[in-house]
Amino acid sequence: MIKILARSVREYKKAAILTPILVIVEVILECLIPFVIANLVNEMQAGCSMDVIVSYGVKLIVMSVVSLIFGAAAGATCARASAGYARNLRKDMFYKIQDYSFENIDKFSVSSLVTRLTTDITNVQMAFMMIIRVAIRCPLMLVFSFAMGFIMGGKLAMIFLFTIPLLGIGLFLVIRKAMPLFRSVFRKYDALNDSVQENVQAMRVVKSYVREDFEKEKFGAAAKDVQKDFTKAERIMAINNPMMQFCVYAGMVFVLSYGSYAVITSRGLDINVGQMSAMVTYSFQILMSLMMVSMVFTMITMSAESAERIVEVLSEESTLKNPENPVMEVKDGSIDFENVSFKYSKKADRMALSDINLHINSGEVIGILGGTGSSKTTLIQLIPRLYDVTEGSVKVGGLDVKDYDLETLRNQVAVVLQKNVLFSGTIKDNLRWGNPNATDEEMEEACRLAQADEFIKLFPDKYDTWIEQGGTNVSGGQKQRLCIARALLKKPKVLILDDSTSAVDTRTDALIRKGFREFIPDTTKIIIAQRVASVQDADRIILMEGGRISAVGSHDELMKTNEIYRDIYRTQNRAGGDKDGE
Repeated sequence: MIKILARSVREYKKAAILTPILVIVEVILECLIPFVIANLVNEMQAGCSMDVIVSYGVKLIVMSVVSLIFGAAAGATCARASAGYARNLRKDMFYKIQDYSFENIDKFSVSSLVTRLTTDITNVQMAFMMIIRVAIRCPLMLVFSFAMGFIMGGKLAMIFLFTIPLLGIGLFLVIRKAMPLFRSVFRKYDALNDSVQENVQAMRVVKSYVREDFEKEKFGAAAKDVQKDFTKAERIMAINNPMMQFCVYAGMVFVLSYGSYAVITSRGLDINVGQMSAMVTYSFQILMSLMMVSMVFTMITMSAESAERIVEVLSEESTLKNPENPVMEVKDGSIDFENVSFKYSKKADRMALSDINLHINSGEVIGILGGTGSSKTTLIQLIPRLYDVTEGSVKVGGLDVKDYDLETLRNQVAVVLQKNVLFSGTIKDNLRWGNPNATDEEMEEACRLAQADEFIKLFPDKYDTWIEQGGTNVSGGQKQRLCIARALLKKPKVLILDDSTSAVDTRTDALIRKGFREFIPDTTKIIIAQRVASVQDADRIILMEGGRISAVGSHDELMKTNEIYRDIYRTQNRAGGDKDGE
């Protein structure tokens, strides 16, 4: 885990290494200052001259200033290293997620990935900052103060030999109890974020069904669950401070009482006033070091689970891999399904698709009809290799899709998915997702084919009109047409529309299909639809049922031979159904 996380340090390695070095110098100077003060006290007690006092004063000032400079420099390099490390970690995680297949995305929920990219990385950043500075400073301060305490106090410092092991055992028990609770908390954070994401995405539905109170209660229950576990964990971790303060202040009482007694009874022979003052200072340094060690352990305990969750994302390998010598060109838009079966998970009991055998010629128009759950979308997702088949093979341009370079294949197979997504930016920005180098003329031509040019020109800023995130300032039909235009700009050999004209009227739908036939005749077009009218003029129509192909044929052929198709057609076209069915 540490090895994987350490890869993200990269260009901030210098700052990460420099920070502990600066801290070491700062600590050494801080620990030497009480020693110099003790000598000064002894000199003053012996009746030294003013020159000696001034000399010691200059030394103390120089040591303090140098310690301050090194401490400030350590703080600056630590901030640079930790913030840079978090940046690299987010970048590495985000890039890794971009390479995931749909199967990998299905393994992690979206809300969980968001939590890992935000809360978990913040926890790891804080832990990293403490490790390279505080976790170096505190043990060093503890060791130096402990050593100097023995040098200055002798037997008086023996008290620390009892308190430090006691505190170590206490810390171990606290961490052992708290770790499972933090693990549980972060899983519940995922559920909390999932609730927020679901609510925001479905806000229109929530309001239309007046379910705000229900959603508030659901969120409140999830938030209370997180609070309950966090409170329990923090309550356990809070034992650290009083336990340490009790032990160290008990040590302080011993040092002050026994030390004072030793100074008075031995008249400074066993221990003098200077040594006594140094022991008090070192006792405070040990106290502060132990309290900081407690904070470091608390932060590391919290971040350990976050680190594991981040490593899970970074270690996950995409289920889709480029072959060693990928094919970089798609010859044509022909598609072959040969004995294809598919299931979304290896653990799934049943296949989503079974025994699919289908040949589509380049340039053909193919319609796909079927009820909800008939796996229409699953079928077309295998063509651009969004998923890999479980059995059999899918070929595009005569070659297995697994032989192609993924980017090459997906640039030639344009998919307008069922859930149309637009991004914040202008209409031009969104269209250029299809082709970053598209000219204005090419964008206008694609929009004319998609029947989007007409409504775009009604906007005051036309193609420079700003689209809000998710396309919330355009209608469903407008959003669909913009997404179709974006796909057309790729100039693909295969164009797949997954129920992508459901929000447009039948006239516009017909015009879009007419434009496809006239202007991109060589492109293979696959149209998934709920309306028979959307696929009626296709070269062939595929009827799917239960993950299988139940019938294939033209509209006229299916009207004559397939009862299910006739029923669908008559239901949707009652006025002319009987005549067409004869």
